[in-house]
Amino acid sequence: MYSRCGDIEAAFQVFNGMGDRNVISWTSMVTGYAKHGFAVRALETFHKMLEAGVRPNEITYIAVLSACSHVGLISEGWKHFKSMSMEHGIVPRMEHYACMVDLLGRSGCLEEAMEFINSMPFNADAFVLRTFLGACRVHGNINLGKHAAKMILEQDPNDTAAYILLSNLYAYTGQWDEVAETRKNMKEKNLTKEAGCSWIEVENKVHKFYAADTSHPQVLEIYDELDQLALKIKELGYVPNTDFVLHDVEEKKEQYLFQHSEKIAVAFGFISTSKSKPVRVFKNLRVCGDCHTAFKYFSIVKGREIVVRDSNRFHHFKDGKCSCDDYW
Repeated sequence: MYSRCGDIEAAFQVFNGMGDRNVISWTSMVTGYAKHGFAVRALETFHKMLEAGVRPNEITYIAVLSACSHVGLISEGWKHFKSMSMEHGIVPRMEHYACMVDLLGRSGCLEEAMEFINSMPFNADAFVLRTFLGACRVHGNINLGKHAAKMILEQDPNDTAAYILLSNLYAYTGQWDEVAETRKNMKEKNLTKEAGCSWIEVENKVHKFYAADTSHPQVLEIYDELDQLALKIKELGYVPNTDFVLHDVEEKKEQYLFQHSEKIAVAFGFISTSKSKPVRVFKNLRVCGDCHTAFKYFSIVKGREIVVRDSNRFHHFKDGKCSCDDYW
């Protein structure tokens, strides 16, 4: 619970105080460290688990492989992927293959990842292929991205996520005609994109925000805080990255960036929580790259830790750095 809520140190305190640890408690700790991007701690915990004579299960290895993927430990990942069956008799499931595709894809080894997909003992499901397509988006590989999208849509012509990832890939590379065509196809199939939203809990109440949100009672204070933050972080060297504006607009791109839901939620956290506590924000989609950069500057300007959990992992921003070392 503590690790899922963003407090990994409290999770460790509970784990450390346990008199008897079974495979579930060990795996929960390994998973927690992996989700928070602390791969070294995750792997150390896994090795201590083995030394304690606790036999890992399928879930343990998903956590171990995820930890490797979050920091790009390719050789370490391969070692564990092979040892799970050779040393522990655990047959890799689709989730384990997805972790390896994620590891290779994040690292930019897209050709190797596709070879791995083709060598799987069963047909890759949509999750594995979406993982690969997401990596193509991160690394801007149009050809492999289109190939992956085609494979997904052959399985399910109405896979909304495939259209969204493909559209974002086109937008990232400035192919706006293809973006328009992809969105037209979605509209014809009545497919809608999941709206990006971020939320924060303050005094036992959850406050949810969407992009360009103006519905909150403290909207004027929130945007005033964002305006001040924008000025201060520019003085420190922040440069808006308009590559993350996924709409074909020539003007006001910077304004779009400062209307992202996660920036609004963090700004609200600054004005409504104690300065001695971290600001903890959750988002349903992958955190925006520009927001990720901005939050590092925010942590310097405000002198506060910011913890953001997106669809993949937790990011801990402190003193101008992120726990992911800009690898996510």
